[in-house]
Amino acid sequence: MGLLEKFLRAGEGKRLKELWQLTDVITGLESTVKDLSDAELKARTDEFKARLEDGETLDDIMPDAFATAREAAYRVLGLRAYDVQVIGGMVIHQGDIAQMRTGEGKTLTSVMPVYLNALTGKGVHVVTVNPYLASRDAQQMGRVHGFLGLTTGYVHAEQTRWDKQRAYARDITYSTNNELGFDYLRDHMVLAPDELVQRGHEFAIVDEIDSILIDEARTPLIISGPADESSQWYHVFAQRIAPRLRRDEHYDVDEAKRTIGLTEEGVEAVEEMLGVGNLYADANTPLIHYLENSIRAKELFVRDDQYIVEDGEVMIVDEHTGRTLPGRRYSDGLHQAIEAKEGVEIQKENQTLATITLQNYFRNYNKLGGMTGTAETEEAEFSETYDMGVVAIPTNRPVIRIDNPDLVFRTLEGKMHALVEDIRGRQANGQPVLIGTASVDQSEELSERLRKEGIDHTTLNAKNHFREADIIAQAGRVGSVTVATNMAGRGVDIMLGGNAEHLATKEANRIVGAEPVLDPETGEAEDRDEWEQRWKAAYDEAIGRYEEDVLRQREEVLEAGGLYVVGTVRHESRRIDNQLRGRSGRQGDPGESRFYLSLEDDLMRLFNANAVATIMQRFNVPEDVPIEHKMVSRGVERAQAQVESRNFEIRKNVLKYDDVMNEQRKVIYAEREAILHGEDEVVEELSETFVEDVVNNLCNAYAPEHTFSEEWAIEELIEKVAETFSMDDLEIDPTAYETKDGHARLVEDIEDVAMEAYEQREQDLGVDQMRAIERRVILTVLDRAWREHLYEMDQLRDGIGLRAVGQRDPLVEYKREAFFAFESVQARIKEESVGYIFNMPTDRVRMTAQPAMAPTMAPGFTPKAQQAPVLEPTIPSDMVYETKSKPQKGKSRASYSFDVANPNEE
Repeated sequence: MGLLEKFLRAGEGKRLKELWQLTDVITGLESTVKDLSDAELKARTDEFKARLEDGETLDDIMPDAFATAREAAYRVLGLRAYDVQVIGGMVIHQGDIAQMRTGEGKTLTSVMPVYLNALTGKGVHVVTVNPYLASRDAQQMGRVHGFLGLTTGYVHAEQTRWDKQRAYARDITYSTNNELGFDYLRDHMVLAPDELVQRGHEFAIVDEIDSILIDEARTPLIISGPADESSQWYHVFAQRIAPRLRRDEHYDVDEAKRTIGLTEEGVEAVEEMLGVGNLYADANTPLIHYLENSIRAKELFVRDDQYIVEDGEVMIVDEHTGRTLPGRRYSDGLHQAIEAKEGVEIQKENQTLATITLQNYFRNYNKLGGMTGTAETEEAEFSETYDMGVVAIPTNRPVIRIDNPDLVFRTLEGKMHALVEDIRGRQANGQPVLIGTASVDQSEELSERLRKEGIDHTTLNAKNHFREADIIAQAGRVGSVTVATNMAGRGVDIMLGGNAEHLATKEANRIVGAEPVLDPETGEAEDRDEWEQRWKAAYDEAIGRYEEDVLRQREEVLEAGGLYVVGTVRHESRRIDNQLRGRSGRQGDPGESRFYLSLEDDLMRLFNANAVATIMQRFNVPEDVPIEHKMVSRGVERAQAQVESRNFEIRKNVLKYDDVMNEQRKVIYAEREAILHGEDEVVEELSETFVEDVVNNLCNAYAPEHTFSEEWAIEELIEKVAETFSMDDLEIDPTAYETKDGHARLVEDIEDVAMEAYEQREQDLGVDQMRAIERRVILTVLDRAWREHLYEMDQLRDGIGLRAVGQRDPLVEYKREAFFAFESVQARIKEESVGYIFNMPTDRVRMTAQPAMAPTMAPGFTPKAQQAPVLEPTIPSDMVYETKSKPQKGKSRASYSFDVANPNEE
C-alpha cells in the first residue's frame, strides 16, 4: 500500500473491533425482541420516535433499532442478517462506505440503517444505479419497513408530479441517482411551491456508490432546451466533409484522452471544400463547432460500443453498466453529429437550462452513506471529495475462489481462439461460465464466434437488458455459458445450480398472471385476494420441483469447481475487473476467474505494451501461446492506475469548475426559495430592495459619484428612470446637486420618487395582486437570466483553456470572469424585474399567473420552444477568437476544449 492508503487504513482494526462489540450488544438483544408479538414489535417504532423527541440521539437508540429491524426482516422475508451485515449497517449509518463482497447481502444490510434514520421523520433516500433495482428494493424491503409502521415510496421518470410528491413525502424513498438529481434541478425551475416534489436532503444511502459517485461523476446532470440550430450543417460535415479527411494528416486523435486536434493541412482542406477563405474568421466560427463534432463522431464514437441505433434513434450505452440510457443525449452538438453520421433523424441541438454535478448534488445531504463491493482503490477520492471513509467488511464465510494470473497473447485472434477452447472444455465438464466483455460490439462478436463453434450460450447486453434478471438468475446452472457486458450493479446474485425462486415466480406468473386480470365478460378485475391465493398455490407447487432440480444441479456445479468467470479484456478501472470476479465465490462457494488479454487490446495498445511485444517477438512466440509473467501483470496494473488517475483528474477538474458555478447556484437557488416560500412581506421587502439597487445602478451609470455634475448625462438619466419606473413627468435640475454631497442627494431624491411610484402602483393593483405579480415576475426573470448565464459560462468554459498559452491559470481566469458575469446577471435581474413590475399593462396582469417555463415530469423531457424561448446572448468577440484560435503550421490544435460529451443530459 502507498503512504496515503496506509494513512487512510490507520485505525480501521480498532474501529472494526468496536463495531464487533456493538454487534454483540445487538445480538444480545435478540432474545428480547423474539419474544415480542408482531404488534409489540411494530409498537417499538413509536417508542423510538418518542425517545428521539425526549433528547436521545440516533446513536443512543441504534442497538435497539437494529435488533428490531433485524427481527422484522426475519419475520417478513425469512432472512436473518449475519453479524457482518450488522457491522456493514453501522458503517453506513455512521456516514461511511461499507465494502462488502458480492453475495454478502448489501440490500438486507441497508434495512437497518434505513429504518434507524427514517425514525427522524426527515426522509431517507436510498439510491441505486437503475430503476429495476430501485423498484425491486422498494417492494421487497418496503415490506419490512411497512411491517414496522414506516412508509416507503419509489420515484421514477414516468411518474406525474403528484405521484413524485407522494413518493418523496414517505419515510423512505427509493430512486436512481440521475432521477434524484434531475428532480432537484426541476424543483429549482418551478414557479409555485405546490409544484415542488422533493422535501429536503437529510440522509442518503447510495448502493454501488463507486459506480455512482466515481464512474458517473465525470459528467454533470443537465436539463436542456432546444436551441435554434440548423441540422443542415451536421449532414454536410458528417457525410461530406469528415469522410474525406484523413487521420494523422488532416487531424490528430488522442484515444487515451478522447480528444482530436486539427492540423494546418486539415484546416486548408476544409476551407477548400467549403469554399471559404478563412475558417477562423468571425463569420465562419460556428462551422468549426460542426467540424470538430463530426470528426469526434467519426473517430471516437463507435456504433455498438459507445452507442447503439434502435428504432431510428441513437441510444447511448452506459460504459459502466452496459445498459442504454433512454432520454439521455451527448451535449454540445455531439449527439447530432452522430445522428448525421448514422443517417437517422437529427434532433435539435440543446442549450443548458439547469445543471449540477453529481458530486455537488450529493454534497447537499446532511449525511451520506454507501455500500459496494469495490471501493478501496478509490478511497483517497472518497475522502477528499465526500469526506467518507471505506471500511472493508469481513465476509460471512471465507472466500475460496481461485483468481488465476492473466494470460497475454500476441494477437487478438490468438486470444479469442484460446478463449473459445477454454470455454468449450469448461462447458463439457458441466462448469457454468460467465464471460465479461467491455462493449455491446465485443459481446456480439464473441457470441457469433461461439455460435459458429456450436457452443450453446446466452448473451446479455444493452440490446436485451429487459431479460437481465432471467439471464443472470440462471447463469449458475450446469454447463451454462453467459456472455455479458459490465456486471456493475446487476443486483441479482448468480446462484450455483440456478435460482429456484425466480423460476417458480415465472411459472406462477405464466399460469395465473403477474397481476389480477380483467374478466372478458364483465370487464372487472379479478378479486385480489382470490388471485393471491391462486398465485401462491401455483408458486408453492412449482417451488418444490425447482428446488429439487436446483439442489441436484448445485451438487454437479460444486463438483465441477463452481462458477468460472473469464474476462475478455482488462477494463479501465480495477474496480470493474473486481466486480466481474466477485460474481464467483459468493458465500464460501468455490469458483475461479481468469482474464484473457492481447497486445492489441485498447488498454494495452493505448498505454504502451511495447516491452511485452518486444519480448514476444524476440522469442518468436506464436499468436495462440500466452505469456504469463509478473512483469506483464504489473504493466497492466500500471496502465489501469494511469487511467484511474486520469479519470480522477477529470472528475476533480469538472468539480473545480462546477464549484465556481455551485456558489452562484446556491445564491440563485436561495433567492428562488425565499421568493417561492416567503411571506408577502419578504417579497415586498425584496422588491423595494430591487428598486433601491436599480436607482443606485442608474445613478452610478449616468451620474458617477466622483465626477462634476456638469459631466453627468442628466437627460439620459431622466429618460432611463422614467422608462424603468413608468413615469411621465420626471424633472431633475442638475444645478441643485452641485454640492459635495450632490450625488448622494440625487440618489436619495430619485429613490423617493421611485418609491412613490411603487406605492401608487401597489394602490392601483391592490396589495395581493401586486405581491402575486412581483413573485411571478422575479421568478421568471431570474430563471431566464440564469439560463442565459449558464449559456455564457458554457462558452467561456470551452475557450478558457487557451488562457494557459498566455501563462495564466485557466481556473483562476474562469473564476474571475464568472464573478464579473454573475454581478452583471444580478444587476440585470433587478433591472428587468423592476421594469416588468412597473410597466406591465394592468389588463394583462392576470396573464402573469401562467408560468413562462414549466418542466413536465416525463422521461427525457425537453421544454417546448414556446416555453423556453431561444436565447441569443452576446458573446464578446475576443472570447470567440480565443476559443477558435487558428493552429500554427504543422501543429495540432490544443485538445483542452473537446472533452465535453455528456451522456447525463436530459
